[in-house]
This record gives sequence, structure tokens and C-alpha cells, in this order.
Amino acid sequence: MIKNGDKKKILITQPRPETDKSPYFELAKKYDVELAFHPFIRLEPIPAKDFRKQKIDIVQYTAVIFTSRNAIDHFFRICEEMKISISQDTKYFCITEAVALYLQKFILYRKRKVFYGADGLNKSMFDVINKHKENEKFLYPCSENQQDNEIVNWLKHNNCGFATPFMYRTISNDVKDILNQSEYDIICFFTPSGVRSLFDNLPKFKQNGTKIGAFGSNTSRAVEEAGLTLDIKAPQPQAPSMVSALEKYLSVTVKKK
Repeated sequence: MIKNGDKKKILITQPRPETDKSPYFELAKKYDVELAFHPFIRLEPIPAKDFRKQKIDIVQYTAVIFTSRNAIDHFFRICEEMKISISQDTKYFCITEAVALYLQKFILYRKRKVFYGADGLNKSMFDVINKHKENEKFLYPCSENQQDNEIVNWLKHNNCGFATPFMYRTISNDVKDILNQSEYDIICFFTPSGVRSLFDNLPKFKQNGTKIGAFGSNTSRAVEEAGLTLDIKAPQPQAPSMVSALEKYLSVTVKKK
């Protein structure tokens, strides 16, 4: 799947940014690369009536762990559907500052109750939780078919009271035409479900020189467990975002325009 010719083609497995001011487009202009945006997955909400079958009483929990904006959206959607009022004292532990700031859409943001890791890695988030975990009961909202076992295992190992409510499910999009009609030099993934979607669409996919990028430790693990070579990894100290990781890679492989 290597594209012939001078202009590299990069597939971002997410929706196209809503604004042309996105750093992705600045990157494309700087290195004269072609970007294609196609979400590999979609989310399906689990209705409140089905959520109730899990027998998880949200108000009994004092802290919530969020690893994505999607989890935040569906957590507060379920609370609204079930007419649940979240305590002002609830603490929120987020994987990144960007996820933490997204909480402003739903709560009065106060630093004394919103915490996040330094670099987007689970370990950094665990370090923060460790300082505040005394007497807390944790909710870790996640997808029905995708949860971070590293987080679950850490909570178990540290004897934390917790529950993992499933509030949405992840469905693979049909992207066969997108993958078959074009050849990509780089494909960037953001969730383990995105990696799974690749093989749902093309079970016999071979990397054949295509560079693979992954955002997040779980996505990186999914890429490697699928037998693919991981070439571009974020977040890292010098590359906190996928855009910065791509820039780092392109700066040594492509001449600036």
C-alpha cells in the first residue's frame, strides 16, 4: 500500500476537522502531503433502559475516570436520561488535559476536583489517582467492547472500589472502498477499535511498507498485537499529539515545502 510518486498520502482514521485552522492542515501545507479523513468507527449509545440491567448505582460513586471525550458525552447522557444529579463533590480523573477541559461542557470546572496526567499515559494518570484515591469509589465508563485492562488491573491491584459501566458500543464502519481505492503511505489510528475495524474491512491486510501511527498506549498495543509494525507513536514527551508525532516523522522523511 505504498503510494508511488512524490506526494505522501496520509489517512487519518477520524472525521475531518470542522475548521480549516486545524494543525493538520498546517502540517499538510508545510510538508506538501495529502491528508484523507475517514472515521473507521462509530459509536452507538446504550439506552438507559439497557444500562439499568448493569445494576450500577451511579450516585454511590465518588470519582469518575475518563479516557476520552466520548466517555464524557455518554456518561452525562445516561445521567440525563436517568435524571441522576451528580454531586458537586465528585472528582474527575482524566487521561489528558484536553479530555479534562472538555468537562467544562457539563460541569462547573474546578481544579480541586478535576485531575489529569502529565503526558497522556496511563501511568501519569495513575500517579495522580494515587494521591487522591483514599476513600474514593471509582466509575470507569467505557465502551461495551473496549475497556482498558491496564486501568482495570491497576484499580484491582490498588484495592480500589470501582465499577466499569458500559454506556456505548463501538461499531466498525464500512471503509473497504476507501482502503481499496487509494494507496496510503501512512495510516493513523486513535483507538484499538479503529485497528480492529481495519481487519474487519480487510481481513488479509498486509502492511507492505505502509507506516502506521497510533495515539495512546492501548492503540499502540492493539497495532502491535495485530502483527503490524508501529512507526509513529503518540503521546510522547516531544510529541504530545498525533499532529506533533507526524511532524516529527515527516521532518526527517519529507522536505518542507
